[in-house]
Amino acid sequence: MKFRDRGDSCEEPYISLVPLIDVVLVILIFLSVTTTFSQTAQLKIDLPEADAAVPADAAPKEWVVAITADGAVFVGERAVGLGSVEDIESALRAVIPSGSQPTIIIEADAKTPHQRVIDVMRAAQRAGFDRLTFSVERVESR
Repeated sequence: MKFRDRGDSCEEPYISLVPLIDVVLVILIFLSVTTTFSQTAQLKIDLPEADAAVPADAAPKEWVVAITADGAVFVGERAVGLGSVEDIESALRAVIPSGSQPTIIIEADAKTPHQRVIDVMRAAQRAGFDRLTFSVERVESR
């Protein structure tokens, strides 16, 4: 028994993508036309000016503090020895001119105790020098 009419044909349902693509393109065009690019959030930076009249005998901008493997400290060429934080601080104040803010470069031996490096950092902080960096040996990659 067949319950279908002879005129009914079985068509497969399908979705037409053309209207969907049209809607997406209209939205894309609308967004691209109405979008504005404002530059109100720019950074305002006050750049320093170069001064060509700096005397040649000006204080150095970097001072090296060397620490040997046994913990002896050298500020520039001045030996502090195994002194305390206060001794290192007074050596920093004596060697580095007052009013200058140089970068303190800490050169420590690989076998230097970590506490000795911390002592030098604390002495530099107490002396008022806040720019510290470490010197490392460059190792060539294989």
